[in-house]
Amino acid sequence: MTVRVVLAEDDVLVRQGVEAVLASADDLTLVASAGDIDTALQAIKSSNPGVVVTDIRMPPTMTDEGIRLAAEVGRRYPRTGVVVLSQYDDPDYVLSLLGAGTKGRAYLLKERVSDVEELCSAIRAVAQGGSVLDPQVVERLVQARTRRTSPLDRLTPRETEVLAAMARGLANGAIADELGVGLRAVEKHINAIFLKLGLSEETAVHKRVVAVVTFLSEVG
Repeated sequence: MTVRVVLAEDDVLVRQGVEAVLASADDLTLVASAGDIDTALQAIKSSNPGVVVTDIRMPPTMTDEGIRLAAEVGRRYPRTGVVVLSQYDDPDYVLSLLGAGTKGRAYLLKERVSDVEELCSAIRAVAQGGSVLDPQVVERLVQARTRRTSPLDRLTPRETEVLAAMARGLANGAIADELGVGLRAVEKHINAIFLKLGLSEETAVHKRVVAVVTFLSEVG
């Protein structure tokens, strides 16, 4: 199936680069381009894309429009994936993007635009509900929580399975179905994971994100 893509990018050169990448892939089709958040939302409404590729900073404020666009897409079009392109490996941006969940979300540095296959793979992944984080961003996130020993060593095999499923973007119900256990058992395992990873003091919205990032940084 062809993935329909809306591109939100105010930088002409970057926009042309992404357009060239999309044109090189037979299974990806650019259906609309926009240079600001309002125009992007209009394009998404009218073209029903499978994925939105967006810059992180766009008019009118040039601050976090891409993050806000992703949040709005999540509310209005929960089945639409979002790939955020950014010049910044700031952990706060990533946590803001993934605060509502990792499913169908990707965060790549703009330098990856030149890597045709990497960008195309990220678009395909989020179209299927997966998640992708730039390795450099993962490294920055983990550096902020560096410990001498891996916190993953504290997890039981079942807790590791649950965390791996979380890293693939599965919701609790889907994890329960995949592992053949009850929903309450999954919730119990997740609470144990948060405790063992030292996330008890994190805000609720960030616990799942930081747990997934910790897992991805070590096992890929």
